[in-house]
Amino acid sequence: MAKMINRRGFMAGSMATAAGIVGGQHLLAGAREEKPDSAPPKREPLMAEVLRYKKIDAHAHVGLGEATPAEIIDIADRLGIQYLMISKPMAPGSAGLVSEFKACNEVVLSAVKEFPNRFRGMLTLNPTHAREAMDEIKRCTDLGMVGMKLYNHVKINDPLFYPIIEKFIDLKMIILMHSPIGKARIKYNAREPKNISIPEDFVDIARRYPEAMFQFAHIGGGIDWEDACKALKDSPNVYVDVSGSNNEGNMIDFAMRYIGEDRLLFGCDNGFYQGVGHVIAANLTEVQRKKLFFENYNNVLKKSGRHVD
Repeated sequence: MAKMINRRGFMAGSMATAAGIVGGQHLLAGAREEKPDSAPPKREPLMAEVLRYKKIDAHAHVGLGEATPAEIIDIADRLGIQYLMISKPMAPGSAGLVSEFKACNEVVLSAVKEFPNRFRGMLTLNPTHAREAMDEIKRCTDLGMVGMKLYNHVKINDPLFYPIIEKFIDLKMIILMHSPIGKARIKYNAREPKNISIPEDFVDIARRYPEAMFQFAHIGGGIDWEDACKALKDSPNVYVDVSGSNNEGNMIDFAMRYIGEDRLLFGCDNGFYQGVGHVIAANLTEVQRKKLFFENYNNVLKKSGRHVD
């Protein structure tokens, strides 16, 4: 027959058990003191690590918000960003008139003139205005611009873009196209226009023009970045920039797995501190981090002879 135990006995037994556990912990602690674990490797100070890498920001802007070109350069200096590929997109939902895209390009040209050793210009246009768009390409590239940044007025795979893409193949320059916000495996944000370029549009146009270079904008910009990376996996002439303000912890690691170390581009989209920080925090090798921060975009610029080193 089981021995009955009263409350006092139960408490006494519990206290003895607890004492034994505590005593055991002291013994284990003593054992650890006798054989200490090896100290974790010492990591260099964060900002020293940040400044150790050369950087080209593949997706930057001027003329948006209140930051002046000088203030942007000041931030870039703090983060060791040597060069910024700048553009000024037309206003969301605008008509995209010739006067508007020319005015945007003038803002960029002015900033490049102010900081010629730091900024590189990316022109913008609306292919609906075919002749004026081609004239603007010539004007801006003659003045030193190194690529093109497009927004959401016309899909990237619309036939209106064909002659412009063919011109950029001749120029050996990259075409950066805005990508949408939303989707989340269900649907895009309601504010997005119907002619926004989605990952499948990039796949389509990249297949049509394998000689062209396309840049898919800001996987951290609010799109379903997992879906985008999977869609673009087998499009070798589509580069992917990792800029944006909606960064999840494993975004770059995931992109590295699907896009690869030679097609990912560092960019901030003017979110400079987190743009640098999430590359530093990603699980990358030194070779991969150097490619992402600098070498991949510089290799793009080398095709047109506009490289920075």
